[in-house]
Amino acid sequence: MTSNLDPAIAARLKRSPDGLVPAIAQQYDTGEVLMLGWMDDEALHRTLTTGRCTYWSRSRQEYWVKGDTSGHVQHVKSVALDCDADTVLVKVDQVGAACHTGARTCFDADVLPLGK
Repeated sequence: MTSNLDPAIAARLKRSPDGLVPAIAQQYDTGEVLMLGWMDDEALHRTLTTGRCTYWSRSRQEYWVKGDTSGHVQHVKSVALDCDADTVLVKVDQVGAACHTGARTCFDADVLPLGK
């Protein structure tokens, strides 16, 4: 698939064999980790240019924009690559729940016990 992603950014990305990079959504002002989604080059391009998080659904094989169905929009504040250029961090202003279950974050319901 062709993408409109800036070639300089595309050249830096280290993608999985299926052409994706994990994208972590984090609340920009509190640092709260909200969710993890997947982006290909076009999803990243759309995220950078529209100000709304666009992800690639691995199960449905289609793009989806966070909040288009639920109203729980992610307004993009910044986008950064990690040191290996294989993960994207998207700092957002989350409106409503980030998780499809209706929870604020995908990471608060199943906290694992730590052993000593």
